[in-house]
Amino acid sequence: MVTQETKIMSRIGKKPIELPEGVEVRVEGRKVIVKGPKGELSREIRPEIKIELKEREILISPKIETRKTKAFWGLTRALINNMVKGVAEGYEKKLEIHGLGYKADIEGDELVLKVGFTHLVKIKTPESIKITAEKNLITVSGIDKELVGQTAARIRKVRPPEPYKGKGIRYVDEIVRRKAGKKAATAGE
Repeated sequence: MVTQETKIMSRIGKKPIELPEGVEVRVEGRKVIVKGPKGELSREIRPEIKIELKEREILISPKIETRKTKAFWGLTRALINNMVKGVAEGYEKKLEIHGLGYKADIEGDELVLKVGFTHLVKIKTPESIKITAEKNLITVSGIDKELVGQTAARIRKVRPPEPYKGKGIRYVDEIVRRKAGKKAATAGE
């Protein structure tokens, strides 16, 4: 039995999700389907969470009181909010390539990276993701925030920026902390 003092609350979970124009939401059992101008996304939700649709907003609340309900409540609200934003506006991550002779090209449904290895690195593009490459800038876009972030991370992992010269693949707004080389270290002694 839960008393008034120990009632489970989630600051994120109790906020309603406003639905923009052109976005529809359906709940079929434990599955939430969000449809909008950019596409359609669906996701299974935990059995501890209840979803209510009212007018142009979605209300999320706990159905069962457990130890992890608070975390699942906030998580579910954040995931559904990302789905709503994704089908309405979409998501985008930009990466830049630093290094002499480093470049990226698109060949069919693959991203081909030339980043200082003896071979070309080919990354297959997921179905709902669009990748563009021009000069030293790679843009990953799509409606699923999780998949856009995962694809951008896979591209960056091929050649992360190194700390001495800063060569490699990095996010556009990423700051790479540079280290002093051997010459600077011996000059200081």
